Amino acid sequence: MRRILTTLALLAASLPASAGGGTDPDWSQWRGPKRDGLSPDTGLLKEWPKEGPPVAWKATGLGGGYSSVTVLGDRLYTMGDAGDDCNLLCLSVADGKLVWKLRAGKPHSEGNPQWIGPRASPATDGKIVITLAPLGELVCADAATGKELWRKDLLTDFGGKVGSWKYSESPLFDGEHVVCVPGGKKGAVLALKKATGEPVWQSQEFTDNAEYTSLLPVEIGGVRQYVVMTMNSVAAVAAKDGKLLWKLPRGGRTAVIPTPIHKDGIVFVTSGYGVGCNLYKVTAEGAAFKAEEIYSDEQAGVKGGDRTASHHGGMILLGDHLYGTNDGGLRCVEFKTGKVVWHNRCVGKGSTAYADGHLVVRSENGKGAIALVEATPSAYKEKGRFEQPATTRQPPWPHPVIIGGKLYIRDQDVLVSYDVKAK
Repeated sequence: MRRILTTLALLAASLPASAGGGTDPDWSQWRGPKRDGLSPDTGLLKEWPKEGPPVAWKATGLGGGYSSVTVLGDRLYTMGDAGDDCNLLCLSVADGKLVWKLRAGKPHSEGNPQWIGPRASPATDGKIVITLAPLGELVCADAATGKELWRKDLLTDFGGKVGSWKYSESPLFDGEHVVCVPGGKKGAVLALKKATGEPVWQSQEFTDNAEYTSLLPVEIGGVRQYVVMTMNSVAAVAAKDGKLLWKLPRGGRTAVIPTPIHKDGIVFVTSGYGVGCNLYKVTAEGAAFKAEEIYSDEQAGVKGGDRTASHHGGMILLGDHLYGTNDGGLRCVEFKTGKVVWHNRCVGKGSTAYADGHLVVRSENGKGAIALVEATPSAYKEKGRFEQPATTRQPPWPHPVIIGGKLYIRDQDVLVSYDVKAK
């Protein structure tokens, strides 16, 4: 017994601790393992000093682009453009130093310089890392060394079709599969074996073009499925074989970006450019599924800037309330009714993350002001804000990430790790 206890103690001591006392900080894919934007961190600062939380480290040389970061254990992953290369990067969580770099593909170099660059966040299971370059190259690397293991092209291999801002979604790890949305007539959604890149299925019944939304895995009626939003539809395909389970028409404008949200068979979606939000109820009827709309901004007669229209920053669901920004600022919304509980200009339009009872809201304007706001439906309660020093003045689109007691803020070539642990 003494030997067993000693072995367990040594094993526990060898595991990296998260801010909340757990093991291995895990933000291993876009919006975290459950794609809900909710960090498990606890014991964080409840208020920020005027100058913001202290800087743990600052990394430069990432290259251009808008990719956020993913973190697992002592490694951090992101993407950046440098010259003729779009690179997958691995950094040390401890000090931000580069561990390895792999060319993921060609950079997106067309159009307004403020709009180009990779947007995907890599996915990792600790053994491999997979990411999607903007021109459709899906690349798998060894997590320890950065050695390329396999590569696919969504356009040439799977007949992919995407909009003018190219591929922006973050690939999903789900069990032994990696799932993404090439779009197009051969099938909008694609599943591959993550270890080899071998195709498993492509959703031949669902053939919308890809947008910029990352899909969401859910379970409804005992069936695992992937919810995907395009310019024309909200739909779900079966995780087992890609069969279309349900589909409803929904018109987007210009770009459809935020990840859907799910709770208890209810699916919430939102998109910008004045479109607003929708809530759908999905029920199993034998082997089939029925989806019906519960509410929408349009149906309720909500117009213009009053709509819950998230451009790219997405929404956070906490209990019975949603939190996120529209063009006018931060708002709290009743999940089941769409009613706006409160609205505050805060830092304007941007992106939102959650940890330990608070929202971190990053403005996409100017220097990219960042605010700490208590996540409560009772009222808007700001607990501090700061502006990043020496920003590039490019749009601050990368979403903030809070994991392992650190707040990660990406600004093109620069990544800053802030220490947000309470002392």
